[in-house]
Amino acid sequence: MTKHIPPPGSGDGDRIIDEPLTEALSRRYLAYALSTITGRALPDVRDGMKPVHRRLMYAMRQLRMDPNSSAKKCARVVGDVIGKYHPHGDVAVYEALVRLAQDFAQRYPLIDGQGNFGNIDGDNAAAMRYTECKLTVAAQLLLDGIDENAVDFRPTYDGEDEEPVVLPAGFPNLLANGSSGIAVGMATSIPPHNAAELIDACLVLLEDPNADTARLMEHVQGPDFPTGGVIVEPRESMLETYATGRGGIRVRALWSKEETGRGTYQIVITEIPYQVKKADLVEQLADLIENKKAPLLGDVRDESAEDVRLVIEPKNRNVEPEVLMESLFKLSALETRFPVNMNVLDARGSPGVMGLRQALRAFLDHRREVLVRRARFRLDKIEARLHILDGLVIAFLNLDEVIRIVRYEDDPKAKLIEAFELSDIQADAILNTRLRQLAKLEEMELRREHAELAEERDGLLKMLASEPAQWKLVGVGLKDVRAILGPDTKLGKRRSLFDTAPVVDADAAIEAMIVREPITVILSERGWIRAAKGKVEDPSELKFKEGDKLGLIVPAETTDKLLIFASDGRFFTIGCDKLPGARGHGEPLRLMLDLDDKSDIIDMFPHKPGTQRVIAA
Repeated sequence: MTKHIPPPGSGDGDRIIDEPLTEALSRRYLAYALSTITGRALPDVRDGMKPVHRRLMYAMRQLRMDPNSSAKKCARVVGDVIGKYHPHGDVAVYEALVRLAQDFAQRYPLIDGQGNFGNIDGDNAAAMRYTECKLTVAAQLLLDGIDENAVDFRPTYDGEDEEPVVLPAGFPNLLANGSSGIAVGMATSIPPHNAAELIDACLVLLEDPNADTARLMEHVQGPDFPTGGVIVEPRESMLETYATGRGGIRVRALWSKEETGRGTYQIVITEIPYQVKKADLVEQLADLIENKKAPLLGDVRDESAEDVRLVIEPKNRNVEPEVLMESLFKLSALETRFPVNMNVLDARGSPGVMGLRQALRAFLDHRREVLVRRARFRLDKIEARLHILDGLVIAFLNLDEVIRIVRYEDDPKAKLIEAFELSDIQADAILNTRLRQLAKLEEMELRREHAELAEERDGLLKMLASEPAQWKLVGVGLKDVRAILGPDTKLGKRRSLFDTAPVVDADAAIEAMIVREPITVILSERGWIRAAKGKVEDPSELKFKEGDKLGLIVPAETTDKLLIFASDGRFFTIGCDKLPGARGHGEPLRLMLDLDDKSDIIDMFPHKPGTQRVIAA
């Protein structure tokens, strides 16, 4: 007998929901998309961080892993993060931690890593049980004031603790370190910049809130990549990119020429484009040599130690170094285009693309809010201390009576409140003060501290009542940060240079390197092409695949351009030096051309300048 199994959700506590599938899917997918956008992929414009990075910083702050403290195991940090704040996989959290510690990935590393944290070749970091870490000075600047009610906190995922919604952010980290991420239906890609230049632009905005992007770019020259390199993007293009928040930046490797004697030389590359793995780059250049796609390139080798040092040798001494490098920039990752898409979350958590001015303006607004909140926090502390000082002054002036009450009364606290009209807080402060400390208190010392705090309180109240004063203090704070991350420091010195890409006809130089020799181009009826050296005296002796035979045969030279005419009316051009040799049956021509399967080859011939041909249907 078959036992009846009721459907899921039947009986008590029925959870079956009757609704159209399309509505259910769309609602759930929208929730997933919003979660990905706001919780994973896009950074906050105020502190430039995604939740995982913010939680790493806060967890390390709670563990007191300051720059002056000793480093702790990364496994301990990852455990705290996934246990308290970030309920995701430990591998993903550790990868985020590692990236924050890599000086070739972060312009201003936020974590000081000790151990193997990977390298520019693309090798992975050691396991988190082996590596150690602590915060850097830059991270400390981002966290400064977090214990002074500078930002809002929210409950963690399990409600047992709290985490910051945003960090105080002492410098514009969004643009300083950049960010990248892919969400649902949108992405972000922000290059890193020089913090001192960003702060200078912020100071310009404080002086002139209406300053446009062109004026800000008098200070923010462009990206400043951790790996250096040379930016060759035209100024007009970068101005449009920073105005709209979308565009691209061309960056290429930094190279120099080294003489090796007897008229020979070699090229040494000391900086490569951002996010390019050195090992992959060397392999790519080696493939160009093997596949004969870079005829000017002779050899490449990696002599890197702590610093990058790639050595490139030309094919021969007659190759101009500028021509060689321009050809390699076109063929390899020695030049890349970094996409710019400044898609971020604003203060309300809404995604949007911002230009340079908007991003800096949002950061300054955040800094003003942090300043005001810290001032109010300090004001509350001052008021509380002044209240206690008033009580201690009363205790000093009536010391004998205070001692008598404490010694003989059954409820000294209540008696002190009644006798001197004190508050609970003042009475507790007096009772918690040791007798010998109370005896040593001097009225002048108490009044001096009281006067200093009162003066500070009045200054804070005056500042809180004046918006210009607040903006002035924001500028003072930024100038202090600039002294720490300024261009005179090792960390703050600009790394990426600017230059104009030289106009070099690399193709003409490559053609000049081709040895001029006679060849015979052979095309079979089935479209297999090859080039035999010299002249083919007897075409009947040519061999083809089974079922195939000779279609066209054309005399040419290795320096010629072969024109191929198809039945769809299009012409194709192939360099004769790139044709396969005649040892085999050649290669299918359709794989070398963008030729439709329905189209046939009508004719082919070498291009001769000045020659005219008539096409008739």
